[in-house]
Amino acid sequence: MNAQTVRRPAPSRRRPHPLLDEVLRGAVAVGATLLLVLPEARGMHPALGWLPLWLLGMPLAAWWAAHRFPLPGRTGDAPAPRRPAATRRMPQARRRRRLRPGLHQPRVA
Repeated sequence: MNAQTVRRPAPSRRRPHPLLDEVLRGAVAVGATLLLVLPEARGMHPALGWLPLWLLGMPLAAWWAAHRFPLPGRTGDAPAPRRPAATRRMPQARRRRRLRPGLHQPRVA
């Protein structure tokens, strides 16, 4: 299939479920509060690893994923600018046929 004929489905403009959005927003708020208030929350845990990742990073990533990964600074109204299709300046080289073992091909300098 040619790369120019493959189309991506249009991203849907649906919002995440309100309960999921509220839970993730609360998890981000609680994690940020714990990181600001408790110095121990900025360290490592032997079983979990780096705590800021689990208290703030993962809830933020889940919240961003629930909103279908919008890019910052881009509005949903305007479509993304399209790049022009890549064009080749020359056609792709073709393989030469192999000669039978007894024949010699003359060399051209």
